[in-house]
Amino acid sequence: MKTLLIIRHAKSSWDDAAMSDFDRPLNERGKRDAPAMVRRLLKAGIDIHRFISSPAKRARQTAELFVQGFGKKEKHLRFIPELYHAAPAVFEEVVDGLDDADDTVAIFSHNPGITAFVNTLTTARLDNMPTCAVFAAKCDTEHWKDFRQAKPQFWFFDYPKADGRD
Repeated sequence: MKTLLIIRHAKSSWDDAAMSDFDRPLNERGKRDAPAMVRRLLKAGIDIHRFISSPAKRARQTAELFVQGFGKKEKHLRFIPELYHAAPAVFEEVVDGLDDADDTVAIFSHNPGITAFVNTLTTARLDNMPTCAVFAAKCDTEHWKDFRQAKPQFWFFDYPKADGRD
């Protein structure tokens, strides 16, 4: 069984309009939302074996907060430059290339590509992946290269404001 968690980066700061998009950090809300989502996943009994992220600062910071929250080491986090504003085909290549030893993997990236990709995974459809949203799909397969063809099933969708709090 393979489990894929697709996670949009947490809320980023727009304080410096001159800053490049790639270098934008998390804002205070983003720094609160990521650990809150980690707590929800831990409460649900989810253990992530590998963390894959865009190297853009806001995605990297989000992934690092997840790694820390899950009590993992930096070696469990890998950055893939192509995930910065990736199209669905890039996500597909990343999933196909995942290590079969990792049964649960989280991929951190950006809109609009992340929303487009999750809409190709299962029959579930989203209009938008909010910041720090988690879209989860499971598939009864031994190999990541077979994940998409083996018809992954929607597992859950959660995001920071889903509980009605701001």
